[in-house]
Amino acid sequence: MTIRVLLADDQPMIRASLRIILENEPDIAVVAEAGDGVEAIEQARRTRPDVCLVDIQMPRLDGIEVARALAEAPPRVVMVTTFDLDEYVHGALRCGAAGFVMKDAGPSLLVEAVRAAYAGDVLISPSITLRLLRQVAGDREARVPAQTLTVREVEIVRAVARGRTNREIADELVISLSTVKGYVAGIQAKLGARNRTEIAAWAWESPTMRPQLG
Repeated sequence: MTIRVLLADDQPMIRASLRIILENEPDIAVVAEAGDGVEAIEQARRTRPDVCLVDIQMPRLDGIEVARALAEAPPRVVMVTTFDLDEYVHGALRCGAAGFVMKDAGPSLLVEAVRAAYAGDVLISPSITLRLLRQVAGDREARVPAQTLTVREVEIVRAVARGRTNREIADELVISLSTVKGYVAGIQAKLGARNRTEIAAWAWESPTMRPQLG
């Protein structure tokens, strides 16, 4: 299955760079581009991509307005931006965005965000996730897992809560990427978490996990 992507950014060089990164992946194809928010909505409705990568600051309509306009449409919107202000993040997620990735986060995280959005998950750049989770840490009590986490699963949870990507976790623990993905799926099932962001939130809410996260 090929993931069809629309790129929306007012800078042609940025769009060209994103296209190169994404089309280097065998399961991703860029099917349309847009230079402003109005064009992004028009192109999304015309080409019906699976995922839209949208810059948060664009002419005519910004990325948040694009996400709001496409909230009931098939495309999943992932914000790609140089700005990680909290009001942008909250605004994007309130409008139904399926991710928020910094432009300097690196190619692997960008690709992971596209795949996560396509799968129905939400991925937020680790640096943003950590800051937001620290802000709410202690506000809620973590739910008890349906099953006890194994020692390895606890290691994976800590890594996710610290903002590590699957590739970084695999390298740190010297295990394969597919093994990490298997652990993450198992952890989600035990915690009743829909995605890795909820795994991280659980860790920061847990009185036993939080002291070990720094």
